[in-house]
Amino acid sequence: MEIILLEKISKLGDPGDLVIVKPGYARNFLIPTGKAIRANEENKAEYEQRKVSLEKAELERKSSAVELADKLKSLKISIPVPVSEEGTLYGSIGTREISDAINIHGLEVEKGTIRLPEGTLKELGEYQLDIELHPEVIQEISVTISAEE
Repeated sequence: MEIILLEKISKLGDPGDLVIVKPGYARNFLIPTGKAIRANEENKAEYEQRKVSLEKAELERKSSAVELADKLKSLKISIPVPVSEEGTLYGSIGTREISDAINIHGLEVEKGTIRLPEGTLKELGEYQLDIELHPEVIQEISVTISAEE
């Protein structure tokens, strides 16, 4: 399916790019979330009129992501969790818990932007994780999982 991207998407393209994707990806994710529109003649003409404002919005998104990355750079996240007598976690720490811990510090980070390459965190310790604030802005943070007192 041919679509026109309205914002930058990792490994797919920049705003205004005409790309071919699988129909399900376009219908179920890109179009409903406003990241793309179908590539018919009417939409192509409408996009050309809106191109300048979309590029400006993309620059604003990137600059706000850079600002947030600067704030996250010095942030140390500590998540106290209940552990068993053997020192193992009762559950695991996922993107929701990490996002909530960051939001406590007054910084808004969506759970979908947090990358956990090896899955949820299941042991005590310190971890280095990436947060994709924008396709061009990825910030590494330090997360420490410690036992509750």
